[in-house]
Amino acid sequence: MIASLRGTCIDVAGSSVVIEVGGVGYAVTVTPAHALTMRHGAEVFVRTAMIVREDEHLLFGFESTDALRVFDLLRSVSGVGPKSALGVLGAMDPAQIANAVAHDDDGAFRKVSGIGPKTAKLIIVALSGKLAAFETPTAAPGARAGVAHPASEDVVIALVGLGWREDAARSAVDDTIANEPGVAAMGTQALLRAALGALRPTGAGR
Repeated sequence: MIASLRGTCIDVAGSSVVIEVGGVGYAVTVTPAHALTMRHGAEVFVRTAMIVREDEHLLFGFESTDALRVFDLLRSVSGVGPKSALGVLGAMDPAQIANAVAHDDDGAFRKVSGIGPKTAKLIIVALSGKLAAFETPTAAPGARAGVAHPASEDVVIALVGLGWREDAARSAVDDTIANEPGVAAMGTQALLRAALGALRPTGAGR
């Protein structure tokens, strides 16, 4: 069982990355937002879930232990395979998933590609009471104004890697931290998605 990988990122394409460890390249599937934080030639570390099937061995990578634990819990739900579970984590971070379950918000799961109404409700029922450790109170809009987010620099670097000017990227991240509801509960991927949303409407900074 491969539980984690630390090595050099030698290829990034969509949600697939190749991490070279000791001369061996491991193909790992991650969320698109997670992939955007990785740069060719940089050292990376991912926690992994290895899925063994008759015809293939698959590795899924995560930036945190919490994300890996939630991935395993999602896969325990009938009808939710590893790709669907990763899709949920691509749309929401562990805290947002936990809060959606706690508040019976099946609509949050229906927004994820591949998750239908029946499966969304089943996720709520099956995971009720199992995600309390990941819940985070939703912050009021503006509550984080002027306060640095622990993932802010990683997100700025990712945006610059996507072609945005550093000043535009940093401004988008700062605005997101100041104004986005629930920013205190956001991980790197969620903050990156929110910052991209702030940049895309105007196309500023390219």
